[in-house]
Amino acid sequence: MASISLLIAAASFVFVALLLSMFLIFQHLRSYTNPAEQKWIVAVIFMVPVYATDSILSLWNSKLSLACDILRNLYEAFALYSFGTYLVACLGGERKAVELLEEESRKQTRQPLLGGEGKPKTKQTTTFYNFMFHPCAVGERMLTIQKFGLVQYMILKTLCALLALVLELLGVYGDGEFKWYYGYPYIAAVLFFSQMWALYCLVQFYNATHQRLRAIKPLAKFISFKAIVFATWWQGVGIALACYCGVLSREEKFRGGLQDFLICIEMAIAAIAHLFVFSAKPYRLLPLPAYGIGKITTQKTKTLVDVEDVEDKKKAAVIEKTETEVEVPGTSVKKSVQDILVGGGQQVVEDVVLTINQAIGPVEKGMTKIQEKIHQISESSNEK
Repeated sequence: MASISLLIAAASFVFVALLLSMFLIFQHLRSYTNPAEQKWIVAVIFMVPVYATDSILSLWNSKLSLACDILRNLYEAFALYSFGTYLVACLGGERKAVELLEEESRKQTRQPLLGGEGKPKTKQTTTFYNFMFHPCAVGERMLTIQKFGLVQYMILKTLCALLALVLELLGVYGDGEFKWYYGYPYIAAVLFFSQMWALYCLVQFYNATHQRLRAIKPLAKFISFKAIVFATWWQGVGIALACYCGVLSREEKFRGGLQDFLICIEMAIAAIAHLFVFSAKPYRLLPLPAYGIGKITTQKTKTLVDVEDVEDKKKAAVIEKTETEVEVPGTSVKKSVQDILVGGGQQVVEDVVLTINQAIGPVEKGMTKIQEKIHQISESSNEK
């Protein structure tokens, strides 16, 4: 168990993180006017309470460290998937996203002529090359690649977490130990490549769509989310390497305690950032009469401009602009939670099944070709 003073300090940061995050989540649940977007926003925001709670429990009792770490890793993968799905929802759904990506692809594959017309470029490149260097040219396949990249990380993260639990029970996991006879370095290597691919897919999708996402200020959301997922994982690996090299104490409790204490602090900072980045205000104030009847706010603005009359003389004119907004009446928290759990869960299952089928498809084709080749060899040998 960590020292009392350290535990109290960490608990104070966790309290701030939980208070602000639950307040923001409740705001979204009470103004649940856009389920397609808000169900994934809530999932992303909930990452802070999960991380903070797991870290303080692990800091309080080191015996819970592995279980808390597994739970934290599982939710991290789901949060990454949720953020990618949120971006697609902000584009108007998968169908609108496909149309947008196809439009961007046509712009990339056509070059202007003097007359303003265009002709297709003659240079042909593979989908993988375009995805790596010209993501806008991939077209509708970009959405499939992005979804596959996020879901594969969610699946591998789950499998690696379960494998880590089994190896720990067998005494051969070696958390933080970079030795060949432990399972930790191999699992860390697999998750490293899986996470890098998932983040790269997300970055490329953002590069292809950020112009259409300007209304939601995607850069701030992307940085705040990526900082939690990316920084905390690398922070843990960095601490493990520093302890292994002798820069920090090699005691296992110290290594885990340092990581948990830093996460407690970082989650309080993340919760404050989420109040501004994932605010519920855009869903609470909508143009009249977009959603029901609520508190109506009318704001008038006057602007003084100079206009020219028939005799080319400048005269002052006043332009008056009236903006009317309606404050959406509170929605049922119970129904909002039900939609998040049922609707969100159903979509996750569908995407996981789709990704598994996409992964199995090439394997089945490869096995079929191998069987055909073996059959041809056997027939030719029988003829001889």
